[in-house]
Amino acid sequence: MMESTSLYLSPTIFFPNYQNMLNSFKIYMYTPPNPLSFSSPTESLFFSSLRTSPFVTQNPEEAHLFFVPFSSNLSTRSIARFVRDLKLDFPYWNRTLGADHFYASCAGLGYESDRSLVELKKNSVQISCFPAPEGKFVPHKDITLPPLERVTHASHAPGNRTARYLGFARYNGVKESNLLNELRNDSDFLIESQPSDGMTLVGRLGSSGFCLFEYGADISGIGEALRFGCVPVVITDRPMQDLPLIDVIRWQKIAVFVGSSGGVKEVKRALDRTCKDDECEGLRRLGVAASQHFVWNEMPQPYDSFHMLMYQLWLRRHSIRYARREFV
Repeated sequence: MMESTSLYLSPTIFFPNYQNMLNSFKIYMYTPPNPLSFSSPTESLFFSSLRTSPFVTQNPEEAHLFFVPFSSNLSTRSIARFVRDLKLDFPYWNRTLGADHFYASCAGLGYESDRSLVELKKNSVQISCFPAPEGKFVPHKDITLPPLERVTHASHAPGNRTARYLGFARYNGVKESNLLNELRNDSDFLIESQPSDGMTLVGRLGSSGFCLFEYGADISGIGEALRFGCVPVVITDRPMQDLPLIDVIRWQKIAVFVGSSGGVKEVKRALDRTCKDDECEGLRRLGVAASQHFVWNEMPQPYDSFHMLMYQLWLRRHSIRYARREFV
């Protein structure tokens, strides 16, 4: 019963395994080819957190995984050269063809012809931003960074919650879909561009039963929605395989997923089904609990985004040992 009602996919395994990770996990960081710069603040925060964490070891012989650091603007040719140098200078890549290595790249790597890049893309764990670039994410191997929250001055969902709107969505000003136009003309939904300040946004989240996100647009506010008790509704017409923390939490327990083809009627039907038998409150309660995992701290704290990302890497430490063979 606990397994089916829990936020976590396997709570009896997660908590002791998390403690084991804290006590045992070791990562060796290669020296980058040049000073690092990142295109995303989340990517930068991950790197600074990792660099100063107790997970890093100076002894590669005790490492479970190896981090390959390179800047966001580094060319694929330079990345390939960096990996080739690692092969020559260290014995660790060649033991697994890079399967016990990982790297961070919000842009993601494509499929290149260079052997080193092929091994990096195919075998190593890629840490991407969320949502991951289409065609540059390998499910079950790669990981996405929980998005960085933009509201930090309020710490939890407001009490005595009254839903003024059925749903709230922020329009990112880039592309307005047909569904968004339909929602804008329905008085049950509030659709607006970025609120003027953080308190206004908190008010929107606190007065809306659901927060709508079109997958592929700006979905970075999903952690904020969870924290303030606004149940995320992800609008997508294809399976989502790059959800943050997908190895750990039951997303169906904290969010609603609905297609766009049925328009507003389909969205409303999905929300009506969700709210039967007090299921809304269950989603909201577990969502608020899950929100602790979507917080990035300058000094990492237990169970925050950084530690949950490390836990997903920990789950991947038992890398596949590829047999060595000569390439033509």
